[in-house]
Amino acid sequence: MVLTLPGMLRQQVAKNMGIDPNKSMFNVWKDLPLPFFFSFYVFDVMNPEDILSGAKPIVSQRGPYVYREHRQKRNITFHSNNTVSFLNYRSFFFQPNLSNGSESDYIVMPNILVLGAAVMLEDMPFPVKLTFSTTLSFFKERTFINRTVKELIWGYDEPFTQFLNSLGLTFVPYKQKFGLFVDLNNSHSGLFTVNTGMDDISKAYMVDTWNGLKKLPYWHSEQCNMINGTSGEMWPPFMTPSSPVELYSPDACRSIKLNYTGSGTFKGIPVYRYTFPKTLFANGTVYPPNEGFCPCRQSGIQAISPCQSNAPIFISQPHFLNADPALLDTVEGLYPNEAEHDLFVNIHPLTGIPMNCSVKIQLNLLIKHVPGVWQTGHIKPVVLPLLWFSESAVVEGDLLNDFYIHLIIIPSLLEYLKYCLVALGGLLLLGAGFLGLRSKRKAPTRTSETPSLTEASETTPLLQEDPNTIQSSSNT
Repeated sequence: MVLTLPGMLRQQVAKNMGIDPNKSMFNVWKDLPLPFFFSFYVFDVMNPEDILSGAKPIVSQRGPYVYREHRQKRNITFHSNNTVSFLNYRSFFFQPNLSNGSESDYIVMPNILVLGAAVMLEDMPFPVKLTFSTTLSFFKERTFINRTVKELIWGYDEPFTQFLNSLGLTFVPYKQKFGLFVDLNNSHSGLFTVNTGMDDISKAYMVDTWNGLKKLPYWHSEQCNMINGTSGEMWPPFMTPSSPVELYSPDACRSIKLNYTGSGTFKGIPVYRYTFPKTLFANGTVYPPNEGFCPCRQSGIQAISPCQSNAPIFISQPHFLNADPALLDTVEGLYPNEAEHDLFVNIHPLTGIPMNCSVKIQLNLLIKHVPGVWQTGHIKPVVLPLLWFSESAVVEGDLLNDFYIHLIIIPSLLEYLKYCLVALGGLLLLGAGFLGLRSKRKAPTRTSETPSLTEASETTPLLQEDPNTIQSSSNT
């Protein structure tokens, strides 16, 4: 057991962690039984009229507005090259008991259809911009809107989007409704094709293609366009602190590499902890490998306009954590805190299964005065936060109990058992040796005064023989 137990445990993990309908982990991978939660923190603009006059924006964070997220993989198709394709559908259900507020709360937020489109038209001829501004007035579009949380997130009726579609300025895939996450509910994030790990467990869950692509078409360098890592749900087993942990995020339009920050435990289960690198959204000046994501603005924000219909949308860490301090100077009401705003993933290294995680991203809009679009007033250029969200999950309940029993308790018992058997074997050997020595000491031993059986037979007269016979023999 000392020699074979570690190998047997690794063999069982490798046998069951691959993506195969006949394996025990397949249903866990297919329909993740984890309680996922999607929490929105919305920034309420406190001084919209002053912003139009050139004042610094003041925002106030509202929320969280928490939704229970259910995930299910559909259209699962296995291929002959040990890969499998699937669509990962997600649905969301509001949780009032976990939220600080209701979906009917009203929030003042910049009108992306006005301010976003204005920036997109900045280099267009002046008559085009003037026509656009006149059309905005016709549709009674305001620079800042006052909508409910539900409308801002999941969409509201917006006839103006049809007009944008006719100009080729569509915010795909919006048609009748407009919202920051209008098409997230009951939808999927593209066709993933990942390795099953059946031929090589070290490749399990690694993305092979996304929507049929081996690399992305958005960015300006081969490195930035690479599709690396997993889809962010599970990683290959047998991890070490030096193992690369990467994921591809369709929402961020890029791959993200996480940093190992230490080891610990989660409810008695050993885990490795990973966080965002501080250079994740750094610009090309601060971190040259990110040059491919440019044109860049201040360090700490990344434009995702190439994959968002050229809308001036930027992503960052919440409250501009790890960003250029200049971003904080242009907006009042932001308070970055690493404990609250940093991403983390705690992964069980033997299986590659996350025990708990929280992925946090902030959406920001570039707003500015655009000559010819009078709705932009005298707005000074500023990257204004819209909201940030946290997508979190924790292994608990029956799954946690099964995990703890099979991967912690049983291996620990076997670990103790093998040393107990070694000790027992040692005691048995000592006992056998002691008994052997004791038996040897009790056995009779021959001395010099005791004749041997042969000597006795040669010297002792045969009393049974007739003396006359002895005499006769002697005479002869």
